[in-house]
Amino acid sequence: MTETITSRDGTTLVVDTIGQGAPVILVGGAFNDRSTVAGLGAELASGFTVVTYDRRGRGGSDDRSEGYRVANEVDDLAAVIAHVGGRAAVFGHSSGAVLVLEGAMHALPIDRVAVYEPSYQADESLPRPPADVYDRLRALVAAGDRDGAVELFLCGVVGVPAGAVAGMKADETWPFLLDKAPSLPYDVLLSTPWQLMPFDRIARIGVPVLAVYGDRTAPGLAAATKAVAATVPGAVLEVMPGEDHAVLQRPTALAAILAKFF
Repeated sequence: MTETITSRDGTTLVVDTIGQGAPVILVGGAFNDRSTVAGLGAELASGFTVVTYDRRGRGGSDDRSEGYRVANEVDDLAAVIAHVGGRAAVFGHSSGAVLVLEGAMHALPIDRVAVYEPSYQADESLPRPPADVYDRLRALVAAGDRDGAVELFLCGVVGVPAGAVAGMKADETWPFLLDKAPSLPYDVLLSTPWQLMPFDRIARIGVPVLAVYGDRTAPGLAAATKAVAATVPGAVLEVMPGEDHAVLQRPTALAAILAKFF
């Protein structure tokens, strides 16, 4: 079932619901919309009411705010939780993982949190983008330069080599990435990749947390996942053999881990 709901500032969010059981909300990261977590949702639908939604500014959801604020997306998550009955378990991938952790830090009515490779910076020895990357990204989006915004995010934030990005531009999925360009500043604001993750705030999370990463992922993502597990009291860490950041394309094993946790 597909429905629309309204967030605090009037932004319209498109929400899909499938399955029966306790509610579980799935949240994708950068360049993701509800379609990219649909496979994982289908795997979980036999035991849960699975809810996916287009984060603001992507897919079928609009964005009526006058500026980018993390609080906007926390409000959106709160609206989705209210829509499913007022309490839910949540899962987030990449910057979506950071968003669901923010929801827990803001004391939203969340029962359990599972995250896959949150896009924090946790290792001081690894390179970080300059602090002006957010302002540069916003300027490109405001100018309508979606190619430039996507390229800056991939090269300047994620660390994809320029040659690889050139190859991506020739791929049929490039238009899908361009469609998500206006929402990229939210992903950067959530992750603040120019600084270390907020350990003090994360340590105050009071709900059960499962942190998962693949053993073939980037060192920074593995470090961030380990750091979340080590910082949240009582959190559980799980490593998926043979997996990397693209786990949503192969959701079966991850779904089994989440079903057990939820």
